[in-house]
Amino acid sequence: MKIIISILLVISSLFANDATIDVIKKAGNLPSIAVEDSSASYDQSFKDRFFKSIVADLNVLAIFNVDGNYRKVSYDAGSVVVENKDMKYVLRYRISEGDNGAFNTDIKLISDGNIVFNKNYSVNNSNIYMFVSHSIAFDINKFMGEAPVEWMKRKVIFSRMTSPQKSELVISDYTLTYQHVIVKGGFNIFPKWANKEQTAFYYSAMDERKPTLKYLDIRTGKVQVIKSSDGMMICSDVSDDGNKLLLTMAPKGQPDVYLYDVNTKNLKVLTNYGGIDVGGQFMGNDKVVFVSDRLGYPNIFSTNINSNNVEQMVHYGKSNAACSVHGDYIVYKARESSESFGNNTFNLHLVSTKTDFIRRLTAVGVNEFPRFSVDGDAIIFIKSYESQSSIGIIRLNHNKNFLFPLKYGKVQSIDW
Repeated sequence: MKIIISILLVISSLFANDATIDVIKKAGNLPSIAVEDSSASYDQSFKDRFFKSIVADLNVLAIFNVDGNYRKVSYDAGSVVVENKDMKYVLRYRISEGDNGAFNTDIKLISDGNIVFNKNYSVNNSNIYMFVSHSIAFDINKFMGEAPVEWMKRKVIFSRMTSPQKSELVISDYTLTYQHVIVKGGFNIFPKWANKEQTAFYYSAMDERKPTLKYLDIRTGKVQVIKSSDGMMICSDVSDDGNKLLLTMAPKGQPDVYLYDVNTKNLKVLTNYGGIDVGGQFMGNDKVVFVSDRLGYPNIFSTNINSNNVEQMVHYGKSNAACSVHGDYIVYKARESSESFGNNTFNLHLVSTKTDFIRRLTAVGVNEFPRFSVDGDAIIFIKSYESQSSIGIIRLNHNKNFLFPLKYGKVQSIDW
């Protein structure tokens, strides 16, 4: 029973001034932008998909009032279409098919009749058009002098439940538009990127003789067994240099957090408590944040790698789990209702180790498994509401949330 509860805990489980304080930007103060299509190649259905991807990315940037109307114009036209004459910015693009099926994109950003930014993009094929769209938004954001949004170009990896005890591991973009099943068959959960380059990942194979941590190199397709253990075997975090892992293991029936050295294969126990300690997250070089029931209910604690001292990190909520850490900030999931026979609400909260402020990030449904972006600008999470499973993006400094629904299955865990 302790192992089952532990797994459930894990599953459910740099900013302007202080990110725990709401940052609200009035929509009326944002510059307007419209999008114009100048494409000749590809059919209208594909053109519509690319247009919608561009508009969605510009909206997620949260620095513009985006006009979502589709309009066409010649790429070399000397002026914008009449409907866009009052727009502060107009993004004009042209997509075309190159040699060997290459997908080429030219863009120009127009303001007050002048081209203020232009660039060309090319990828191997049109199936990954959404990553071109994300790169365009990234570059425009950079041109506008805004905080970096490197996360827009990164890949997401998640475990999707397809039936009881069956899952598949999927690599996607942050909007779920692109999806590639990288591992299918069996019961494989908790994928975790192994490095910043996203060329490999760890995952837990639960249908082996013992729960087993595996490593898959995407470039070669080679799978390597890292470690097995009775009860539990989950990689909850990877150090910035990729050399150390935080594992949740229960070889003797008691789940604890362990530090594993990838190079030496050495394993060090970091917690040794007679209850539940799971879901470790690195916080700097020597500190680890984790979830524990040592208060009689799940809450967030920290310990030092070089000592046995344990400190309570969160003082709000009676059922707190599934945390993620970036700098001095912790985002965690808290249960906010206790309906015995109904659906309970689980919201995400943001706290700072430097202040007493607490910021609630979500409002309805079951919101879980938060993960900070590499730059701390955003949080990705899983949302379940009215039988729909979605990926959510929270732009912390813009006080905006965006949801991207999963077409089938249910997301079990996610990494960014």
